[in-house]
Amino acid sequence: MGRPHRTFVHQTNVVTAHMRYLLCILCFLSSIVPSVMPLTANAAEDPVVKVVDMASKAIVNIKTEEMSTTPGDEKKPSFFKRYFAGEEETGELVENIGSGVVLDPKGIIVTNEHLIARAINIRVKFINGKEYEAHVLGSDPEFDIALLKIISNKTDFPYLTMGKKKSVFVGEKAIVIGNPYGLASSVTAGVVSAIGRNLRIDNKVYANLIQTDAAINPGNSGGLLLDSEGNPLGIVTAIYGEGKGIGFAIPMDDVIGMLSEFLESSPRRPILGLFMEKRKDERGYFLNVNKIIPGSPAIQYGIKTGDRITELNKKTIREGTKLQSVLRSIKGDIMQLKIVRGAKKYIVNIDAVDLEKFTPLPIDEVLCGMRIANIKGYPKLKYKLRDKEGVVVTKVFSNGIAEKSGLKSGDVIVKINNNSIKDNKDFDSFMVEGLKRNYILYQVKRNESLFFLPVKLDTLL
Repeated sequence: MGRPHRTFVHQTNVVTAHMRYLLCILCFLSSIVPSVMPLTANAAEDPVVKVVDMASKAIVNIKTEEMSTTPGDEKKPSFFKRYFAGEEETGELVENIGSGVVLDPKGIIVTNEHLIARAINIRVKFINGKEYEAHVLGSDPEFDIALLKIISNKTDFPYLTMGKKKSVFVGEKAIVIGNPYGLASSVTAGVVSAIGRNLRIDNKVYANLIQTDAAINPGNSGGLLLDSEGNPLGIVTAIYGEGKGIGFAIPMDDVIGMLSEFLESSPRRPILGLFMEKRKDERGYFLNVNKIIPGSPAIQYGIKTGDRITELNKKTIREGTKLQSVLRSIKGDIMQLKIVRGAKKYIVNIDAVDLEKFTPLPIDEVLCGMRIANIKGYPKLKYKLRDKEGVVVTKVFSNGIAEKSGLKSGDVIVKINNNSIKDNKDFDSFMVEGLKRNYILYQVKRNESLFFLPVKLDTLL
C-alpha cells in the first residue's frame, strides 16, 4: 500500500483587493470566536482516544528502497487496486512508504509482504522520531505477511500486547492507525463491514479478510485495525479500487501463527518436493502436480506428475487454501493427502520427519531450475566476466523458478537476501536459509546493470 513520495511545487497567489477584504472579515470573526480549548476530561475518557494513545507508540512508519523492475517487465492494472509499493514508477530507485506494528519488545514488526518483496533497504520510524534499520526475518506471500527485525541491541521497544483471542463481529467499531501518504500515526474510524471476504488481486487470492469502512489510503498498508477496546483485529492490506470506504485487513489469527513460529522455534519450511498449480474443474478445486524434485519425499511416497491433490490433512482444497499454513500446522505428525489419479483415489500418509530432514540438492538445478558455476575458467571466459565473487548462471531450464523469476544465462548472482556470495557453497547456504524464512531476494548483475529479483516459492509444496 505504500507509494513513492512525490514533491509538488506550489506557486504563491497574489492577494487581490477582494481577498484582502475577505481576510479582514475572517480576522474579525476569529477575534469573537473562542480559541481551541485543551483536551477536556470527557475527551480523554473517549475509548477511541485511549486506544489511539495506547497503540500509536507501537505503530511504525516503514520506508523501503527498491530498484525498479527490469526492462520488459510490464505491470498489468488490477480491478482491485492493491497499493503495491512503487507500482506506477519506472525510475531506477524507488522509495516506498507503508506501516508496521511492533509485536515484540525485541523489535519484531509485522507488515505486508508486498511492501518488502523487492526492498533493498528498510528503515522504520517510531512516533517519537527514533529511526532504525531493519531486515526481513521471514515472509509469507500467501497471507501477504512479513516479519521484520529492527537492527539494534535494544530489547525494550514499545510493542502491542496481543491479549486474549477475540471474535470479530460485523457492525462493531473499527479503528485504523497507520501512515497514509507518510502522515505518521494517522487515525480513522468506522465499523467492521463484513468478515470472511475472499478476494482475487493481481492473480493472488486473499482469503478470510476483514472488511471495514474506516478510511484506508496508500501508506496504510501494514497498519493496524483495532476494536474500540484496543484489541488488534487485523493488519491492513488492500482497498477496493472502484469505491470509497471499502478496505480489507488480514485477521490477527493468521499473523500470530507466523509470529509464534519465529519467536518460539527456529523457522522451518517442510518440503514434500513437488511443484503444483491450483486448478478448478466441475468437481471443485485441486492441486495439480506439475513437477517432482528427484530424491524428494514425494518420490518416496509414490506421488506422480499429473496427480490431483484434493485434500490436505482432511481439508478440502479451496480457492483460499494456504498451503504453508497447512504445512506449519503438522508439527511432527502425519500429513495426509487425498490423491486422484485417473479414476482411482488414494490416501497417502506422509511422516513429517521425512519432510523436515529433506533439502533439495543441488539447489540450483532441482529447486531453482538452473545451473550455476563459480566465476573462473570457462564460464568466466564465455561470459566475459570481470567479477571475482558471485556465481554465474550458465543455463536456465524452461518453466523453472529461475525462468519465472527473470534470470538469464550470463547473469551473475552477487547477493541473496543482502548476503554477499563468494562461490556456489555460499549460494547453497544462503538459499537453504532463505527457504526456512520463505524469503529469497537475489541481487543480480547483468552486463553493467545491477538489479534485484524476488524469488517466489508459492508453487513449492
